[in-house]
Amino acid sequence: MKDKLFGILQRVGRSFMLPIAILPVAGLLLGIGSSFTNETTLAAYHLEDIMGNGTAINAILKVMSSAGTAVFNNLALIFAMGVAIGMSKKEKEVAALSGAIAFIIMHTAIGTLIEIHGGADAMLANSTTSVLGITSLQMGVFGGIIVGLGVAILHNKYYKIELPQVLSFFGGTRFVPIISSLVYLIVGIIMFFVWPVIQSGIYSVGKLVMESGYAGTFLYGFMERLLIPFGLHHVFYLPFWQTAVGGTQVIDGSLVEGAQNIFFAELASPNITKFSVSATRFMSGKFPLMIFGLPGAALAMYKSALPAKKKAAGGLLLSAALTSMLTGITEPLEFTFLFVAPALYGIHCVLAGCAYMLMHIFEVGVGMTFSGGLIDMFLFGVLQGNAKTNWIWIVIVGIVYFIVYYLFFGFLIQRFNLKTPGREDNEDEVKLYRRADVNAAKSKKGESIAESYDEVSALITKGLGGKDNISDIDCCATRLRTTVYDANKVQEDLLKASGAAGVIRKGNGVQIIYGPKVTVIKSKLEDYLLENHNSVANDTNEARTVKESKECVVKCPINGKSVTLSEVKDGVFSEEMLGKGAAIEPMDGKVFAPFNGKIDMVFDTKHAIGLSSDDGVELLIHIGIDTVRLNGKYYTLHVKNGDKIKVGDLLAEFDISKIKEEGYQVITPVIVTNSDQFKEIVLQTNGDIKAQSDFIKVIR
Repeated sequence: MKDKLFGILQRVGRSFMLPIAILPVAGLLLGIGSSFTNETTLAAYHLEDIMGNGTAINAILKVMSSAGTAVFNNLALIFAMGVAIGMSKKEKEVAALSGAIAFIIMHTAIGTLIEIHGGADAMLANSTTSVLGITSLQMGVFGGIIVGLGVAILHNKYYKIELPQVLSFFGGTRFVPIISSLVYLIVGIIMFFVWPVIQSGIYSVGKLVMESGYAGTFLYGFMERLLIPFGLHHVFYLPFWQTAVGGTQVIDGSLVEGAQNIFFAELASPNITKFSVSATRFMSGKFPLMIFGLPGAALAMYKSALPAKKKAAGGLLLSAALTSMLTGITEPLEFTFLFVAPALYGIHCVLAGCAYMLMHIFEVGVGMTFSGGLIDMFLFGVLQGNAKTNWIWIVIVGIVYFIVYYLFFGFLIQRFNLKTPGREDNEDEVKLYRRADVNAAKSKKGESIAESYDEVSALITKGLGGKDNISDIDCCATRLRTTVYDANKVQEDLLKASGAAGVIRKGNGVQIIYGPKVTVIKSKLEDYLLENHNSVANDTNEARTVKESKECVVKCPINGKSVTLSEVKDGVFSEEMLGKGAAIEPMDGKVFAPFNGKIDMVFDTKHAIGLSSDDGVELLIHIGIDTVRLNGKYYTLHVKNGDKIKVGDLLAEFDISKIKEEGYQVITPVIVTNSDQFKEIVLQTNGDIKAQSDFIKVIR
């Protein structure tokens, strides 16, 4: 039951990400537009002549402000459509349209009943509002979420419905907006009578939160960070940011619900001289944490790295620290110590709670759009002036936080020998998370399916138990959120080998943490599943047409020294995740065809070639370990996709010394990727070997 609930909450949380993702753009438009059309701000910076009323710049800024305000004023509709898209499994565009129609119909039904019962004046004070020009109840984004969730349920149930022949035109996806309209007409009528009671309950919860004082603020910050590993933080903070749970306030004659909505309404108002701390208490605590605290932890991890790995660790940690500081996206850093030292993460959560509480104590009135990075701090803090925001306390507390994180993390890492980046055993790779995300050949018009092969997608697919085991895929800001049919088929090692910082499993819900590039990974994975490749990590195990010869011999493609895969210092190859085979320590930088056959795939990054023999052996020649990061530098290819090849043809050249100077191994795994179709795969020569000598025997 708990696992099922986690899966539902995971899906709800990821569905919130689409509407939430628009907030940074809307916030920037509103922040810049409102700031530089505010007469107080213009006077403070002596910009009246350049940006004052009547200037072209002022007109543009007012348009920007209005555009940003429009997004925040219509968040409920955006959530109705976004949640419907996020929760629906297929035909998502139909779910979006149905969500918009159902939203309008629900509020129209409510508005009509309000009119029948004497109009807005007959209702409780501040209980009504205008929604898309319709007088309706003040439901906020809850109204949108109710519509989005309900429409998604209807959509997933009925988008394949078959109606009797006479009504068949209205079947399938056409039925979804029809049934959604009818259902939400009824929901609207019910809500007219039920919502005032629910609204009273929400206001009571909001009042309790407001009266909780500093202790409540600490608990909010602690819980928000604590839920990050489970991916449920969006579900947690959204009611505070967007509903009356986070407070209510009348601004310029209108009732505004939700901490973030209150802040941006105040930002747009010319009558506000100081932002409401009762609202920003749910946001401002992130700034000292993300701009100062976590970079302090990153510095501690760098200083604790082993001397031989310090340079590599420094580059990775610097990138993650800058991401945290500028954008407020912290998971690439947080997940480096979450799994190796959960106690460190516990301390981090406590410090997070304290950061929120301190910002509340010092009355910091800085809001945010998405995460507490430097961009939001400048726009909504520094630019607004210290008198209005008390933003200087972010810097004062932040400096203390930098020192505290640096000292705490440095001491604990050294004291308990924690395996943070740069402290891995032996020659293990230095990593925040493995960047095995191969920039594989992009699918272009006219190219073969093999050309759009994506190694990461293949690994993810196999790690999730195969294409047929994947129920649905989505993502939030940093993690791939998936649901599988059989959780026992999930292979965490493969998922981590695909470049993940960590894997979180709960029932049939699987979250794979990649960092900010997750949206690209998701898109490539969806393309990969749609195209149904036969690739290096193909999990379908479909029978291939293989000639009847009992034995096939693969010649050595490179002069060098042959070794077993177990000697390759990369789990993907050494544990035979991609198939059986062997590896070569090259003596020179030339790769020759190991059999007669054809080229199936050539990576854009030139570091790997997929080929198949006339006897049905499918092979991957992977030149070096993690050399995808070189992005083709020091490689020259002499073949392209679809080329016919004969034994001894020159396939590629690479510069061994240059690749080693960059810090990469040149050991080259040679993998039989359809190993499951053969009884035995035997290394013929272990030791020095010349190109075109017998290398691997494949026995049917």
